[in-house]
Amino acid sequence: MKKVTVDYVVGLFMILGFLAFVYLSLQLGEFSIFSMEKNYSVSAQFDNVSGLKEGAAVEIAGVSVGRVSKIILGEDDLAEVTLLINKDVKITMDAIASIRTQGIIGDKFIRVFQGGDSEMLKHDDVIWETESAVDLEKLISQYIFGSAQEKSDE
Repeated sequence: MKKVTVDYVVGLFMILGFLAFVYLSLQLGEFSIFSMEKNYSVSAQFDNVSGLKEGAAVEIAGVSVGRVSKIILGEDDLAEVTLLINKDVKITMDAIASIRTQGIIGDKFIRVFQGGDSEMLKHDDVIWETESAVDLEKLISQYIFGSAQEKSDE
């Protein structure tokens, strides 16, 4: 009879441990199902989102205020990026969304520059002013081939 009690306790302990693991995995993942109601969604369209990934940070003044939730090819062959912003953060209607790089070769993220408008974005609104990612490879190739072109012209 004592062995049966020990088996039940061990089984209950295993189930609780598994549930705790599942809860932590959901909380520490890129997106938490428990925090979906704590966010609102806005979108922005960019000419080039090279290197930007789903789950990338959205920052205002260097403070993380949200995450990139989806990147798709939208109308007019523009990349449409959906951002999940914390509900307690308000973004002005005339804000500018810019794709930036952390450091020289770091991860891409979106920096939002607040405007002066008194009206704020709501759920499913669009940030109209955007600055696309700088293509570092293109700049380097222009510099290299531009230098070679100048030398050949001399």
